[in-house]
Parts: sequence; structure tokens; C-alpha cells
Amino acid sequence: MSRFQPITILSSLGVLCFLSLLVALKVGSVAVSWNDLWLIISAAENPWKDLVLQLRLPRALAAFATGGMLALAGCLMQVLLRNPLADPYIMGISGGAACAALSAMLLGLAASLIPVAAFIGAMASMLLVFALARGDGPWSSTRMLLSGVVLAAGWGALISLILALGPDNSLRGMLFWLMGDLSNASVPSVVWVAFPGLFLIAMLRARSLNILSLGEVTAAALGENTNRLSWLIYLLASILTAMAVAIAGSIGFVGLIIPHAMRLIIGSDHRLLLPAAVMAGASFLTLADTLARTVVNPLQLPVGIITALTGVPLFLYLLYRAKLQS
Repeated sequence: MSRFQPITILSSLGVLCFLSLLVALKVGSVAVSWNDLWLIISAAENPWKDLVLQLRLPRALAAFATGGMLALAGCLMQVLLRNPLADPYIMGISGGAACAALSAMLLGLAASLIPVAAFIGAMASMLLVFALARGDGPWSSTRMLLSGVVLAAGWGALISLILALGPDNSLRGMLFWLMGDLSNASVPSVVWVAFPGLFLIAMLRARSLNILSLGEVTAAALGENTNRLSWLIYLLASILTAMAVAIAGSIGFVGLIIPHAMRLIIGSDHRLLLPAAVMAGASFLTLADTLARTVVNPLQLPVGIITALTGVPLFLYLLYRAKLQS
């Protein structure tokens, strides 16, 4: 790869981020012309101003932030577990968030408290995996993975129980949350501070991520404290996933396919891969949510359905392409 290619790819992804946000603001049940959109962006008075700024913009920003966080968390989890099939939800974090959020819905708590409950549930699940994986013996990625998978199965059983006990008038909202829904999503101010901060920490350890991806033995031989680094990666990925799930529910495939795709396009150097994945994930989920709210207009689909329908064939294509290159 020439030295100009990464710059070109990252610049193209930056343009894609901008265009995806513009499309999200323009497209909907009411089509806003480019001229009207420009007038709204330039702070001029326009009849569609409230529609764009009060309804579409918060949702687009929520999709943008959620997609970026899931893609970044996916990159980190794949390094941590050295498994290309690892995604942000593999450690049961999503299950913990889902149990807490659905319990809040079942108890009839205010809608504003559901994201808080989801975040608390996700972080509680993270601490449980931490405790189970640490135990009395040495840390290992296998032990962590097994702990996460078992805990995820337990959360799944509790989710089924909550759905079985839930009243009929709440089931639709619960199912939409489980499939990923951005219809009422908004990004708290703390996320706009935490997300860039976590991304900066990951970028500062990008060289260490490159070394760890070669294996723990090699990383230790090169002077890395693999135990401390592994827990840092797990903590970063868990917080990112918890924030994403609290905003939008469980949205699959973003944290799985985006790192794969970017690794094939830009390579495995995390100094380039991390920003590429964040921009690609943000753009992908923003466009997917735009499609979710327009494809069967006036009905709106959970965005998780769109990411799954597009993610499955895309992932199969990436596997086929990787096989050809091997």
C-alpha cells in the first residue's frame, strides 16, 4: 500500500460521514430539498426547520455516535480475543443492558430512565465477567470468553422470562428495543465527551494493539504488560458498548462487519484501522437508520433489522474476498 492510500481512504471516509448526515437530514416521509436544507444549515428561516433540527438531527447524531462506538468496540474486542468473529456483544454486555432496560419497562419507569437502566445493566455485566474471568487463577482470553458466553446465556433466559411476564401493551416497545431502535434516541452530553476521550486513549495505545494482535507471548517478549493492556482494552470496549446500547438498544453486525471491511481496505495497523472503523461505522449506521425510517414509509423499522439484512450478505462477501486473498 502506498503512503498516499491511507490518507485517501481516511479522507473519503470523512466525506462519507458528512454526506451520510446530510442524507439523514434530507430524506424522510417529507422530502426536504437541498436548497431548503442549505437554508436551515445556514440558520435561515424555513418551514422545515423544526422537522430537520428537532426530529431528524438528534436521531442522525444518535445513529452516528452509536455506529462509531460499536465499530470501535468491535475493533478492540477482536484484538482482545484475537478472534475475527468477536463483536461488542460477545461478552454478555448487551444482555445485561437488555435485562435492566426491559425490567425498567416492565416496572413502568419513565422513558428517560430506560437508557440509564441499560447503562447500569451493561456495566454490571462487565463487572460480573471481570470477576468470573479473574477468579483465583491467571487471566486468559479463553476464560474471559467462556465467562462472557455463559453470562450471555443467562441474560438470554432472563430476557425471555421478562417478555413472557410483560403486559401485551409493552411488548412492542420491548421488542423494538431488543432489535435496536433509534426512533426516540438522543445522545447525552456526557457521551460526546466520553466517546472522543475513549477513542483518544485507544489511539494512544494503537502500537500496543498492533503488538498484542501478534499474540500474548510475542507482546510480552516485546515489553508489553499484556495483563494490564488486556484489561484496559476490555474496559474501553465495555464502556463504549454500554453507551451504545443505552442510546439505541441492541444493534447487531456493526461491530462485526465494519472492522472486517476496514481491515481489508486499509490494513491491520490500528493507527489507521481505528479511525477508519469509527468513521465507517458511524456512516453505515446513519444510512441504515435513514433506510429504516423510509423503506416502508410511513411505518418505521427497527434499525437492527436493516443492519442484519445488509450485514449478513456483506459479511459473507468479506469472507469470500478474504479467502481469495489468502
